[in-house]
Amino acid sequence: MPADAAAALRHVAPPLPLRAVWGIGVVLALACVAFMTLGLSGRIGFILELRAVKLAALLVVGGGIGTATVLFQTVAANRILTPGILGFDALFLFIQTALVMTLGGIGFASLATGAKFLIETGVMMVAAAALFGLLFRSRGSDLSRMLLTGVIIGVLLRSLAGLMQRLMDPSEFAVVQSAMFASFNSVDRTNLAIAAALFAVIVPLAQAMAGRLDVMALGRRNALGLGLDHDRAVLGVLALVAALTACATALVGPISFLGLLAASLAHRLTGTHRHAVLIPAAAMLGAAILVIGQTVFERVLGQQSSLAVIIEFGGGLLFLTLVLKGVLK
Repeated sequence: MPADAAAALRHVAPPLPLRAVWGIGVVLALACVAFMTLGLSGRIGFILELRAVKLAALLVVGGGIGTATVLFQTVAANRILTPGILGFDALFLFIQTALVMTLGGIGFASLATGAKFLIETGVMMVAAAALFGLLFRSRGSDLSRMLLTGVIIGVLLRSLAGLMQRLMDPSEFAVVQSAMFASFNSVDRTNLAIAAALFAVIVPLAQAMAGRLDVMALGRRNALGLGLDHDRAVLGVLALVAALTACATALVGPISFLGLLAASLAHRLTGTHRHAVLIPAAAMLGAAILVIGQTVFERVLGQQSSLAVIIEFGGGLLFLTLVLKGVLK
């Protein structure tokens, strides 16, 4: 190819990261079409309505967790961590267990879903705000202390939840056990609308912070040298992470490793550290993983409740692979 022609193609063709984002978007769109259309029979209108609600939940949760993980990894300066290390999953299970313990299985099942969703989201966000606020106020930008505290609190809450579960009768324990894994089969439409509205505000806000996130990724000292109020920016980003993670967990249940899968694939496919590219890529990859996985399990394999387990298994393998490759910094 002549040199002038190659130069013209380079000028016309979009950069590789943008092409990767467009490619991920196409894959996500095809996955959504397959989810809605494969295996249609019977009352098509009724089935499409049910599938549309489930698809919306998959997109909201996948996009929110993918975005939250990219933001959290930037703040933590570590690409193998997820917001789950702060104890969101453990706190969610502790809340479920405590509610069943105090109200009983029938009382827990009769709770208004909207109130339960708002209470769980509010408790997780307040707990995260207390953790971030206290540690940053007393120690400045001490992220290592915050992460260690989150791990210890998670272990404590899991131990307390385990103790309460041992005191339950089998029927109540079965109710708690059903909440241990994420499920998209019974998403409440009101809760989904609240979560979608929240995410519709937070994700564009995170995208608008892409420039500051690029500076934060350089490290605290460099960010301060470039004129960024690093500590305030970190607190703001952690607040967004807490809101996204708490809302997604309260909506469908804990999915610990989905964010790790989405963020790692976004880094690998785009080959860039620019958050203006990474955030939409991770959000669409998180949604695509859930939509493709749910499509395969429902339409191909005829299973409807094992997606979260498979994601945890694949994410766990990826976590070990990243650790063994020395990605930890």
